[in-house]
Amino acid sequence: MLLPHVTLCHSFTLQKLCHFHWVLPQSRKLPPSPAAFLRRSLRAPPSRWYWRPQPLWKKVLSAMAVGAPLLLGACYLTAEPPEKRRMRLVAEGVGRFCRSLRVGLRISLDYWWCTNVILRGIEENSPGYLEVMSACHQRAADALVAGAISNGGLYVKLGQGLCSFNHLLPPEYIRTLRVLEDRALTRGFQEVQYIDLRDRFDGDIHTLELLLRLVEFMHPSFGFSWVLQDLKGTLAQELDFENEGRNAERCARDLQHFHYIMVPRVHWDTSSKRVLTAEFCEGCKVNDVEAIKSMGLATQDIAEKLIQAFAEQIFYTGFIHSDPHPGNVLVRKGPDGKAQLVLLDHGLYQFLDEKDRSALCQLWRAIILRDDAAMKAHAASLGVRDYLLFSEVLMQRPVRLGQLWRSHLLSREEAAYMQAMAREHFEDIMAVLKALPRPMLLVLRNVNTVRAINTALGTPVDRYFLMAKSAVRGWSRLVSEAQPSVYGTSLLRHAREVWEMLKFEVALRLETLSMRLTALLVQVLAHLGLMPSTEGLYEYLAT
Repeated sequence: MLLPHVTLCHSFTLQKLCHFHWVLPQSRKLPPSPAAFLRRSLRAPPSRWYWRPQPLWKKVLSAMAVGAPLLLGACYLTAEPPEKRRMRLVAEGVGRFCRSLRVGLRISLDYWWCTNVILRGIEENSPGYLEVMSACHQRAADALVAGAISNGGLYVKLGQGLCSFNHLLPPEYIRTLRVLEDRALTRGFQEVQYIDLRDRFDGDIHTLELLLRLVEFMHPSFGFSWVLQDLKGTLAQELDFENEGRNAERCARDLQHFHYIMVPRVHWDTSSKRVLTAEFCEGCKVNDVEAIKSMGLATQDIAEKLIQAFAEQIFYTGFIHSDPHPGNVLVRKGPDGKAQLVLLDHGLYQFLDEKDRSALCQLWRAIILRDDAAMKAHAASLGVRDYLLFSEVLMQRPVRLGQLWRSHLLSREEAAYMQAMAREHFEDIMAVLKALPRPMLLVLRNVNTVRAINTALGTPVDRYFLMAKSAVRGWSRLVSEAQPSVYGTSLLRHAREVWEMLKFEVALRLETLSMRLTALLVQVLAHLGLMPSTEGLYEYLAT
């Protein structure tokens, strides 16, 4: 008689247990995602919806959000073509500004997040640290290139300028920014200027000025707006293709005694301020080592010719190509079977007067000969007091370490030194650059770009000593021409030049001999076990 009751109780207990185990996981469900919550809210019964009166400011804001685009659209549709063009330029300018601001904030926040959150407590220069920072550098470089390509114009030009700082910027930047070297401020098969480039130039300048001032406000020591203020007149030269054609012809005349320099001839009958028609020249980029070797040409010959040509402009003629990045220098095989250099894009030139050229010539010579008194005097002639820091900025190599005369190679240690110097003495470097004559800023860009090309070619020649020889030769020629009563004849001029070069060559040979003897001593001491054998030290001292 008790069996049905037990069975019933047992069944009831099982049902309660089953219900308990079914409810338990339901209570452990994760909270709904924002999208699911929104969908659930939209499915709520209409009785839960009720109307609330909106404040006046919300009504005004909503009306403006809807009415402003409609009003602007109506104005644009009813405007004349010139007015439409101006409206488009304004809208595009606002878009470029917002895009640049977004890129800058994105990069800044990315670096802050990596250094203050992800890498917090991680030892600097450890493998994990370097991996995270390398990825951050790559993201920043990708964002800069994408922004520059989208904005075009001056933004591409600024990106091209950054490529020459391959000893200061992380390698991720240099590899990524190189894609900008083949981009110009032109369009189409011929060299035809963008129809809106001239009109948007002023707007881009104002946008960059505003962005640089914002950067200065956030980082007071990082002030570059003065550079843009001083150079915007020079940058505007690139918008005039007639001026570019005249620059090309003058460059060809100044370098005509270098048979290996080729400047495309301008066809004036089909050229104007917005269209430049010139001789077509084939060739590979000057830093394309594989293409150069495939033509059977020597990188040493190319580097030497490149350095000599631009040193002639800097130290003697004073009419200096200020944008000689690899995309503007082509290499082809000349009639003699050796390398011929084709110089392109003559829109941006800088003239350095004779006084500054003479001071620069003597300063370069003094740096090579380690003449501190002469370095100080000639740096002062250029308006700079900190002559050692300026010498390092000019040479882009350490001068204080005494390593400049040991090798023509920019070693890893020297590159690390330059990066540390740039960080620690940033404000001092800014003071030096501000003190320089303004034409020297683009001269420094030429010097640094040529240095970067020589490095890309494998540093086959001693750029520093080659430029020092050109500096001595240029200075003696300037002195000879300035004193016709004393050195009036070509024979005396030549004798003066030979004498100055002979003195410099003797001093240079003695310095080279000293370094080779030091290298031999290091090798002997290492062989005898009196000093540790450092990998590459002997080769470093002997070259």
